[in-house]
Amino acid sequence: MTQLGTAGHPLRVAIVGSGPAGFFVAQHLLARPDVVVTVDMFERLPTPFGLVRFGVAPDHEEIKRVSRQFEKTAAKPAFRFFGNVDYGRHVALEDLRRHYHQVCFTTGAQTDRRLGIPGEDAQGSHAATEFVAWYNGHPQYRDRRFDLSAQRAAVIGVGNVAVDVARILCRTPEELATTDIADYALEALRRSRVREVVMVGRRGPVQAAFTNPELKELGELAGAEVAVRADEIALDPLSRAGLEQAEDRRTLERKLEILREFAHRPPSGKPRRLILRFLASPVELKGDASGRVTGLVLVRNRLVADGKGGLKAEPTGETEELPVGLVLRSVGYHGIPLPGLPFDAQRGVVPNQHGRVVDGATRQPVAGLYVAGWIKRGPTGVIGTNKPDALETVEAMLEDVPAGRVHQPAEPDAASCEADVRRGQPAVVSYADWVKLDRLERERGKPAGRPRVKYTTVDEALAAIRGDGS
Repeated sequence: MTQLGTAGHPLRVAIVGSGPAGFFVAQHLLARPDVVVTVDMFERLPTPFGLVRFGVAPDHEEIKRVSRQFEKTAAKPAFRFFGNVDYGRHVALEDLRRHYHQVCFTTGAQTDRRLGIPGEDAQGSHAATEFVAWYNGHPQYRDRRFDLSAQRAAVIGVGNVAVDVARILCRTPEELATTDIADYALEALRRSRVREVVMVGRRGPVQAAFTNPELKELGELAGAEVAVRADEIALDPLSRAGLEQAEDRRTLERKLEILREFAHRPPSGKPRRLILRFLASPVELKGDASGRVTGLVLVRNRLVADGKGGLKAEPTGETEELPVGLVLRSVGYHGIPLPGLPFDAQRGVVPNQHGRVVDGATRQPVAGLYVAGWIKRGPTGVIGTNKPDALETVEAMLEDVPAGRVHQPAEPDAASCEADVRRGQPAVVSYADWVKLDRLERERGKPAGRPRVKYTTVDEALAAIRGDGS
């Protein structure tokens, strides 16, 4: 039997999803000197890089530079990109099994968690994930409408995504005009009448998920002053005890220092105000006769032990109603099922062991199928967290090769695979096409001093690649 992973018989791997997790898997595989691997990456959009392009805030251009690592991986001869190819529509699992020894899914967590409260679906209440995708020019969300005519908006959640959303609402048009924010979003935010943004966290400041750099940045906004209620950041005995025992105590203490400084800042006269609230949970969204959101009912919480070594929020029964005209819910992401794969609906992940997909009933690994990133572990961590996560999956993949726990593809040659893909989707976008599109977007941004001006529909992107668009 021919040894798999040699020059004459390379290990052929398909990666579904082109975000950070997918590229880190490809990077680890193609860096191995002891095995010959070819990687084909499938992406439903014409553009690669996933949340780096559509999730990172436009005013955080430095974070997007991680894509330079991915570009080096994509430039390798053993890598191919099949953009504008949707798994489950243009290619099926049986197609991939016919051409590859292993398939790794890195599709992320594509929907949002819900609050589960009355009025959540009122007009003017949106998932923050949709707002982020909208202002970042995601083709599926560019036609969403967000009413920015209200004086006050509420952002539910205190993670980094919630901070991004609040910050974008508070940025001046001049600040946003130097970013790669979608043009239509820039114009909508230029006309925004939002003057106060309230971020709401159910637990205390010690438990808040935002990072210190993200928090500190809120105090440096050109057009918005930041405010914190001193009573809501005062530590209760349980939080104080937890802080003293925390491994990241110094980081948490710095977080508290920043918040205390915010709480004691005098008003500065800036046109907008950003308020950070803690120990409060939404229990209802109020609406008017037309179904538009008009108010947010909050219940004050206290912290109690959760029985697992942490603290959870417990409602006190004391409520308040906050008049709002826009609510953006940022309480986490959730994965969606993938055709042909088992799925843990409660956790929103594909069940797996160290990246090996396992059968939902028997819990035994399914040969040749793997996951990495959020669809593997859930929506936790930052972009860099995906690198060790991907390495764990790659190590499992390579352990399975000599053991024979791989697919036996009937047509493992590269040409047959590409022909098959193009039959299912003639409008495939290659990596060379993306390089052209990337150059065109950057050229469009130069006159205005912007990093790029994005093509925000699939048709626009395809027309630009063909040369009949601008």
